[in-house]
Amino acid sequence: MINWLYSLRTSFFRTLSLVWLWIMALQWIYFMNNIWYSETTAIVIISVTVITAIEILLPIKSIYRYALEGIAVLYIIHREMIAYWIYFPAGSLPNRIQQFTGNALPYLGFAVGAWILLLLSAKLVNNQRRILVFTGMLIVAFSILDSFTVYDLWKEVAWTVFAALGWLVSEHFRRFQQKYPHGWRYLRQYPLKMLLNVAVIFSLVFAVGVNMPEVPPSLTDPYTAWVVQGETAATAGIDGDPAESVLRTSSGYSRNDTKLGGGFNFDYTPVMEISSDQRSYWRGETRRLYTGSGWGDERNSGRETDEVTADTKLSGDGPTAGDSMTVKQTVTMLSDNQYPVLFGAYNLSKVELIDDGKNTGSLRWNSSQSELRWTAESKRDRYPKTYTVVSEVPVVSEDEIRQKSFADLYSSQGTEDAYLQVPNNFPKRVRDLAEEVTASGATPYEKIGLLQNYLTTNYTYTNEPDLSKKVSDDFVDSFLFEIKEGYCDYFSTSMVMMARSLGIPARWVKGYAPGQVQGSSADVQVQGVQGTSDSGVYTVTNADAHSWAEVYFGPYGWIPVEATPGFSMPLLTHDAQAQDPAEPEKLPEVEEDQPEQAPQQAAQGQDRGPVVQIVYGASLLFLAAFAVYVLWRNRLQLRFGWLRLRTGQKLSPDQKVIVMTERWIKELRRRGLKRGADETLRESVSRWEGRSPALGSFLEPLLQLFEKARYSPSSVSESEWRSVHAHAKELKAAMKKIPKNAA
Repeated sequence: MINWLYSLRTSFFRTLSLVWLWIMALQWIYFMNNIWYSETTAIVIISVTVITAIEILLPIKSIYRYALEGIAVLYIIHREMIAYWIYFPAGSLPNRIQQFTGNALPYLGFAVGAWILLLLSAKLVNNQRRILVFTGMLIVAFSILDSFTVYDLWKEVAWTVFAALGWLVSEHFRRFQQKYPHGWRYLRQYPLKMLLNVAVIFSLVFAVGVNMPEVPPSLTDPYTAWVVQGETAATAGIDGDPAESVLRTSSGYSRNDTKLGGGFNFDYTPVMEISSDQRSYWRGETRRLYTGSGWGDERNSGRETDEVTADTKLSGDGPTAGDSMTVKQTVTMLSDNQYPVLFGAYNLSKVELIDDGKNTGSLRWNSSQSELRWTAESKRDRYPKTYTVVSEVPVVSEDEIRQKSFADLYSSQGTEDAYLQVPNNFPKRVRDLAEEVTASGATPYEKIGLLQNYLTTNYTYTNEPDLSKKVSDDFVDSFLFEIKEGYCDYFSTSMVMMARSLGIPARWVKGYAPGQVQGSSADVQVQGVQGTSDSGVYTVTNADAHSWAEVYFGPYGWIPVEATPGFSMPLLTHDAQAQDPAEPEKLPEVEEDQPEQAPQQAAQGQDRGPVVQIVYGASLLFLAAFAVYVLWRNRLQLRFGWLRLRTGQKLSPDQKVIVMTERWIKELRRRGLKRGADETLRESVSRWEGRSPALGSFLEPLLQLFEKARYSPSSVSESEWRSVHAHAKELKAAMKKIPKNAA
């Protein structure tokens, strides 16, 4: 135990270096979280943290330490893969090992790479010059990524600078210890004083940095100039999803919805042709877990799927109220892209043909989310070039459903429970806004209509939202109160979460808008909503990629709701005049000034995040406390300065002695040693010495210097004045040993 503590003490500065390096490493992992899967991020963060802890707490031989770290990494990968449902260990030990190795290799590469980079950096970056170069490289890299991507990396740069300052300070003390061992032993006697000075510097740098004014760039960065000149930096189709590419993306079907936002360029590359008797939205996947930044990764939802047989009705609990219309669609793919699902009008009820055959071996039906999943196990199982599916499209009875109350639609706990999920830290002002907008609606259907009307009339559609207005970490909150413009992902996600905040089950859906019906006079379809003919062949392009909401209305099932301005939901209703999915006959008017209540000005005054706000507030409090302490320590000099201002001349040593005498007399009075009204100071001192003999040796020199300053023709010298200050401090220390009210 003693040897272990000694080892920790001797490796103290190496420990600090590892801590600072760990903070820097976390910033890169947080950035990569926008691109990695969530399980990859979790594995790397935990691995780096555990490795750092082992390096700090176990100062043993390197080979044993590395072996222990390797075992820890394997265990972390095993645990996280189970937690994220990557694999389920079953069977004998050899089978489990085979399952583990078959799934762990990609994650092992990331974890081992982070492990090597961490230890290599700790070994090579070992002096102040290398720390500065290393930090400079990190900041330059973050700056480039901040300019060339849709991500704001201010926090990452701030934390990197903070860690670099700490690293430089600890490296300075390490060198001081080696070069001046005697001086270091002296400093160690006053650790609080040393830490206080370091904390003051850190707080000052942080407070000044946060309050620096924002200065527009003098030069346009190359990426912005490139885009402005009409060049494109688009990559293969994602509908504004920054998780697939760090560059601006092109429109298309989203592969990853865990990080919504950003901007995109319209891509009119054809995706498929659909021959259908009814115009529809071509539905793909649904999402139910909202994380605050996007929709949870549900790539493993296929474990709840059923086998699909051609010409056999797909299982699932359909609506028990209302009518439906059978719609047959033949889909012909026009590209070689692979998709996780087959597309069709909601609700799919049967698969007839796959590439002109009945082979449905790679198809799985997810009844809970109404998804027809394509689960090819090898490259030989190519995504079908053509397929025919049949759908049961709901026909909504608006007059009937509008009258149904919450109790009528959600009387029992069941299907809707999973679709009421809201994050624990979901902003309260979003809930308040949803309640305010729908206050005049009595039933779920009316409230959904009010939400839909509010979003479509108060927010602007654009494929290039101004993300510089974003302050909140929550995607919906930032859209509703700060950005106030966006494309389908912004509107549909906000629709779902505002509905959930009212207790109305809803889910997020992505797929394609109807597309352009062949033979239409429209040449270009900007937002995938043109074409009014129901029957025909629809050409769907990447520009038609779209997302919308589905709301659960109990026995009436899931009904799609369109909240994006400029898009028209092709919903069948018994009321021929009704085209919107949840629009009441006369929607209650929403006052025009309601959206202006969004506290944008307040948001602009907020700092860049809760952590920054906390650290900034703590820095200000610490600096204020330090300022008060400095004033208190220099209160005598301040008193002299004030007297100098009043008299208009510098105080002489005699005057300083008199001022100092008044101070120690006041201190004695607080201790109960009061001066009589008719006593001279010498008489009072004699009386005090009689009652507290221990004070005699401290009072006599002070009394003599006072009498010299007041009565003697010779003046007090500067050195004598300084001795008064020292004697007064000794007297104060001696008085602490005497109980109050001694006189």
